[in-house]
Amino acid sequence: MMKKEKIVQTAGRDALGSFAPDFAGYNDDVLFGEVWNDTTLDLKTKSTIVISVFMGRGLCDSSLKYHLLTAKKNGITKDEIAAIITHAAFYAGWPMAWAVFNMAKEIWNDDAPACDDKERFQKEVFLPIGEKNPYGKYFTGQSYLAQVSSDQVPAFNVTFEPGCRNFWHIHHAKSGGGQMLICIGGRGWYQEEGKEAVELTLGKVVNIPAGVKHWHGAAADSWMSHLAFEIPGEGGSTEWCEPVSDKLYGELK
Repeated sequence: MMKKEKIVQTAGRDALGSFAPDFAGYNDDVLFGEVWNDTTLDLKTKSTIVISVFMGRGLCDSSLKYHLLTAKKNGITKDEIAAIITHAAFYAGWPMAWAVFNMAKEIWNDDAPACDDKERFQKEVFLPIGEKNPYGKYFTGQSYLAQVSSDQVPAFNVTFEPGCRNFWHIHHAKSGGGQMLICIGGRGWYQEEGKEAVELTLGKVVNIPAGVKHWHGAAADSWMSHLAFEIPGEGGSTEWCEPVSDKLYGELK
């Protein structure tokens, strides 16, 4: 089971960052960053409140659709959303209920093809997972690779299925070089030779100097994605070493 991750929102800055930066900040950092992440109410209850308020105010637009999608992600079932809309209909109006039911039917569509684990995890991370990793021979388990930048500092999104990890390896350079990792979803591990493993969770940053033997990958019970930035250096290369043993990996909790 994956740990509950902090809600991170960028919609305000994406849409209004240059036009209304203060409003964008309140939306992303206060409404979602603080209010939605407050644990006094669970996420299902918060979704129920928001949907009821939208219906009561007669709002049935893309914002409501977003909150319906969020409600499903937060665990509200088809029977529960039907009950919520029916209950709110007596206060918000019958036409409003019809409009929301039509929207909800598309979201809680049991006839829609079930998405696989990769598709489900893709919805949790903001960058593409990409295709099967062409460097898979240096990994235990299945990983995926998507290049997100080729200019200035090359950057890749590397995604690991549960239990997947890369082999021990070293980034060499005559000067500079190394790598930086930023976890963008799920949970995993990073370990340098001779040191304790470090847990990778959303937002965790790892700086890897050149010449340090290390490995990284997903936890046994969770997918994990991290951005990998190649730090500029002279004469850079990667030396792949032995796989991470099942014994070492199995001891991580």
